[in-house]
Amino acid sequence: MEIESAKAASELLVRHWSEGKVLDALPTSLCPANREEGYLIQRQIEALSDRPLFGWKIAATSTAGQKHIGIDGPIAGRLLAETVHHDGDTIPFGANRMRVAEAEFAFRMGHDLPPRDRRYEVSKVLDAVSELFLAIEIPDSRFADFAKVGGPQLIADNACAHRFVLGPQAPASWRQLDLASHRVVGRVGNHLEREGVGSNVLGDPRQALTWLANELSTLGIKLASGQTVTTGTCLIPLEINRGDRVSVDFGVLGRVACRFTEA
Repeated sequence: MEIESAKAASELLVRHWSEGKVLDALPTSLCPANREEGYLIQRQIEALSDRPLFGWKIAATSTAGQKHIGIDGPIAGRLLAETVHHDGDTIPFGANRMRVAEAEFAFRMGHDLPPRDRRYEVSKVLDAVSELFLAIEIPDSRFADFAKVGGPQLIADNACAHRFVLGPQAPASWRQLDLASHRVVGRVGNHLEREGVGSNVLGDPRQALTWLANELSTLGIKLASGQTVTTGTCLIPLEINRGDRVSVDFGVLGRVACRFTEA
């Protein structure tokens, strides 16, 4: 795919995002043929921000999630600084059609992990992490049926990245915990409660972070110091609606919450 085609595809998706509209699929001439072309389209959205890239998200980190959107593995998306909110914020609900919130572990990088020929091991990746944060991700897509467009187009659509809530920093004791077995409870108001564990995230959130480092490495992209990686939902996504308050209890690690506007 030529860079001009990638830019045109990105501009089409961005226009639909800004207008709150959906499309069935990208035009044939702009449709990515593989993951690499999907990431080339995705990369163009960085031009929308005049601030450094905040970080990355990982989508489809469970087998059920992959089956739901018809792909055979996780995909990565970019987190722009303009999409980031903080614990307790009220977030515009807008034209969100996916209408779910996800409970996630988010790692802040303290050192660069540059592209290299050999794969990164979990221990090397964790050595590069400075902090762990508690987070809520609110995904969405500009495809009318995101479950049918396939991996390359979902990657082009920024892996369904929409809004992100950065919660409090977890205590340093997180490094001694088994995050795979760590229990997480998500709630929507007083009418929905759902429980999950860290192993729902590619078996372990630390494994998911390592996957992201290696995925970027194969693309020639550095996972940079200061960037934040949110690793995927620990529980079945929570259905949300306008005016809802979402809270997630990470036990000894703390809690994070947000509310959605009525409009």
